[in-house]
Amino acid sequence: MKMTNQPSQNANMPAQTKASLTQVAEGYGLDKVAKSSKQSFGLAIFAGAFIALAFVFYITVTTGSQGSWGMTRFVGGLAFSLGLILVVVCGGELFTSTVLSTVAWAQKKVTNSDLIKTWGRVYAGNFVGAMLMVLLIFLAGMHQLDGGRWGLSALNIAQHKLHHSWTQAFVLGILCNMMVCLGVWMTFATKDVLTKVVLVMLPVAMFVSSGFEHSIANMFMVPLGISIYQFADPAWFEALNVSRDKFADLTVMNFVLNNLIPVTLGNIVGGGVFVGLGYWLVDNSGKKHVTAEPVEQSVDASTKADN
Repeated sequence: MKMTNQPSQNANMPAQTKASLTQVAEGYGLDKVAKSSKQSFGLAIFAGAFIALAFVFYITVTTGSQGSWGMTRFVGGLAFSLGLILVVVCGGELFTSTVLSTVAWAQKKVTNSDLIKTWGRVYAGNFVGAMLMVLLIFLAGMHQLDGGRWGLSALNIAQHKLHHSWTQAFVLGILCNMMVCLGVWMTFATKDVLTKVVLVMLPVAMFVSSGFEHSIANMFMVPLGISIYQFADPAWFEALNVSRDKFADLTVMNFVLNNLIPVTLGNIVGGGVFVGLGYWLVDNSGKKHVTAEPVEQSVDASTKADN
């Protein structure tokens, strides 16, 4: 009898593991909504600053690189993964991972109103954190590094983001947040901090090196480019032998309409719909969820403060 029952138990193990991850995602989303407005907004400011710092790291390691195009971007992508690592380990509310709260919404544990309020609060906090870092990085004179080439690299990156068509920016936003949320989803499977760090690195490196678009990263990168264009000393442009007029399209209106809006919508679809609701639909296809009790035991308390 024992031998007869054993295969049945083993056959059920993958389904239970997969369902538990979806349940952890549900608790993850509930925790986002349950936080007080003050705590959520404060953690969102931190997350916005973390992602901005990661972009500073990216610009620094890629500026003046003599390596191949692909390897340079891969190294830059690994550097950029610092942002999500800081969010996961130190704690932060990042809009692009907060959209995974669609799982809790699909389970009718979160109302439409609560979902929108949470997303709006986190998005606003991320923006404040990103703007604070724009101010600090510009006042620090980072654009003057490497004979000004650091700042020129920032200008070129920011301008490139405005040259996508609306549809292209939207799709690049979908692809980006698929990778971000898959990285976060993998962290639901472990309680070990170092393992979480390793798990998020390659998904982030992949989306950055491939040129996918992240709305919160762009909240820092494009305004930084606009700030350099608007406020850098004219002598700085002359020293680089670059015409300031070349970057005349770096405007707030151009950024919001042609990048931030389509990329944000794409991030919601990629993470909240494709990953969050996608896994929820698969795990609810023709079978019942496992009970909540073992899931609660599997939720890492530290995960609730992450991402």
